[in-house]
Amino acid sequence: MLNLGRLMYGVMYRVGFTPWDGHVLPSRLQPLAAELGKGKALDIGCGTGDASILLAGLGWEVVAIDFVERALERARKKAVAAGVTVRFLRADATRLGSYGVGGGFTLLCDNGCMHGLSDGQRDDYVHEVSAAAARGARLLLVAFLPGNRRRLRGINRDEVKRCFSPSWELVNTGPDFTSKAGETLHFYELRRC
Repeated sequence: MLNLGRLMYGVMYRVGFTPWDGHVLPSRLQPLAAELGKGKALDIGCGTGDASILLAGLGWEVVAIDFVERALERARKKAVAAGVTVRFLRADATRLGSYGVGGGFTLLCDNGCMHGLSDGQRDDYVHEVSAAAARGARLLLVAFLPGNRRRLRGINRDEVKRCFSPSWELVNTGPDFTSKAGETLHFYELRRC
């Protein structure tokens, strides 16, 4: 079955229209990485790798996934230029296990992947992310709220809590930064139970 969302992102990268690229990283990412110490990190929907490169520069062992090869090509070049090592994989966040992503990640970040998924995809995403996370791991999820101008589905606090219960606990949330288009993105920090 054709996935129009994936097709859209592939076309947008191909023509070079990527308004999400180069946005501010979540303000909580670097302090959270410092609190947790070094370990294994998973960057879900990594795009051109900004969060992955930051984490690798802080000494984390990073696996970064995206389903758009052109984004991954750009991410690999940026990582080489930054002098860091990141394992970039073309993979689907709703089927992580089938790509050999593995488990034991203590920090997972999503800078705009889950908020565009359907209900069924969200259920699969949570299942796969939960399997990849170590006990006590943190997930930093950044997303638009529902009703945003980009016409992405969005996600709010109640939906995050519903999707991730009972395997995860929501420990922190709030507005984080404003997109280039002037919309506020929110962060949700969860802890794996």
